Amino acid sequence: MSKSDRLFRLLHLIRSLSPPVTAHRLAAAMEVSERTIYRDIDALRLAGARIEGEAGLGYTMSEDPALPPQTFTQLEIEALVLGLSEVQARGDMALADAARDALTKITATLPERQQRQITHAIGLVIRFHEPANPVQDVSLLREASWAEEALDITYVDRAGLQTVRRIYPLGIVYYDFQVVLLAWCCLRQDFRQFILTSILDIQRTDESFRPRRVTLLRDYVKKLERRHREQRSWEPIVAP
Repeated sequence: MSKSDRLFRLLHLIRSLSPPVTAHRLAAAMEVSERTIYRDIDALRLAGARIEGEAGLGYTMSEDPALPPQTFTQLEIEALVLGLSEVQARGDMALADAARDALTKITATLPERQQRQITHAIGLVIRFHEPANPVQDVSLLREASWAEEALDITYVDRAGLQTVRRIYPLGIVYYDFQVVLLAWCCLRQDFRQFILTSILDIQRTDESFRPRRVTLLRDYVKKLERRHREQRSWEPIVAP
């Protein structure tokens, strides 16, 4: 890890862990020595970070220079907390962690009064039935969608039949009770939705479908909207 990456990580830990956070705890989280933590804190202070505290007592971020100041209305704060809480409840582990980190970074840019509003937000997300976890790593689906890279997947359809397909991943949709991948199926030469819990294996390929993802996704969404108007249903058109 480069020094700049290490300093950025250290800033994030100081502002996200319950203050005051000790050098011992920071060193354990960073997997470095406490001496390195002391040197890095000095470097951050020289760069303008207002980090209160000292060795043996712990550290607190009183002002964060790494992020620009933000201002939100209380209703906007409620929307942010509720939205990111929903992502933490519905997303896979990587996405849930990203939502948690995003809220921490946003909070660090706010004045103390608005930080208290985030802490005591009234919007709550409570789920008594957690959605089933995907068999495969969803991060790979996201990365392939971003890169517009075709994937080979092993998929089990509703009839229990197992097939191997090449797909162009377009986006991920979070329905009420399941998460599906929107894709162009090269086997069927048509749009399909693949239930994530039914994807048994994912393999990367060297095939790129750039720059078609945005156009394909727009066409697919229009198709879904037409189906909704005609049938009054958003039930997934899952892959046969």
